Amino acid sequence: MTAEKGESLQFVAVDNLGLRLDIWLGEHLDVSRSQIKRLIDGGLITVNGAAVKAGYLVQEGDKIMVFLPEETPIDLKPEPIPLEIVYEDSELVIINKPKGLVVHPGAGNREGTLVNALLAQVDELAEGSGADRPGIVHRLDKDTSGLMMVAKTNDSYAYLARQIKDRLVERHYLALVQGVMSEPEGCIDKPIGRHPKNRQKMAVLPSGRQAQTCFRVEELFSKHSLVRCRLVTGRTHQIRVHFASIHHPLVGDELYGFRHNNLGAKSQALHAFFLGFRHPNGKYLKFQSPPGEEFQQILEKARQMS
Repeated sequence: MTAEKGESLQFVAVDNLGLRLDIWLGEHLDVSRSQIKRLIDGGLITVNGAAVKAGYLVQEGDKIMVFLPEETPIDLKPEPIPLEIVYEDSELVIINKPKGLVVHPGAGNREGTLVNALLAQVDELAEGSGADRPGIVHRLDKDTSGLMMVAKTNDSYAYLARQIKDRLVERHYLALVQGVMSEPEGCIDKPIGRHPKNRQKMAVLPSGRQAQTCFRVEELFSKHSLVRCRLVTGRTHQIRVHFASIHHPLVGDELYGFRHNNLGAKSQALHAFFLGFRHPNGKYLKFQSPPGEEFQQILEKARQMS
């Protein structure tokens, strides 16, 4: 069913019984599953008058109410924010996002984002990714630096987004983690979902979505490890959650690790240094970007302590 923003819809469950609520609604609404999840988390979807979780199993006769709030238009303005463009052609742009830059406007970040910078420097951006995030194919956390691909046309956006969905894009990160890793390489395969008590966090949960991070230790120090990580999936905060789950949180990551560190890191030491994918013209492209000065300084301090 197609719904208008600001509209309330009510369903009575008579089919597809036993499905998770988010999946059930995905088959009855012309809305993405991620949008449905946000509505559930925001209390805008109820079952029999009560708020439930996305994993609620739909029963016969359930009265499901959905409220789709009206969207507040975002007036996106170009801003002269310094931005390193690594590569650009008529289809896409590769940028090296600096640490501390939010990717797109949202609550509390209406200006000063990567999107505002792109609007000032790139002549065309795809609309397919959403009105508030033109061109954005994938994201990096605010305090994660590194390579990102941005689509200039809707066709290129669809082509690149499909590669990410099919896990064909190579995304490698460098992470400095607490402690000395005992295994030189391996894969962390643990499902990730929204933290049940802190909605700003993600967590390893049996009910979460499948998530896999493969890693190789690049350098060992007396109290830290430099690790190369390869994303197999791309869940929110995936690397940060996975390494915290094996008792090696990222240096500087106050959300999943420790408030203080002895290396001077003010946020997670994480850099997206390698990106490989197939261009819409069929050619396979690969890009590399070394960590910035702040990351290098933290690494040097770790070496000096060894």
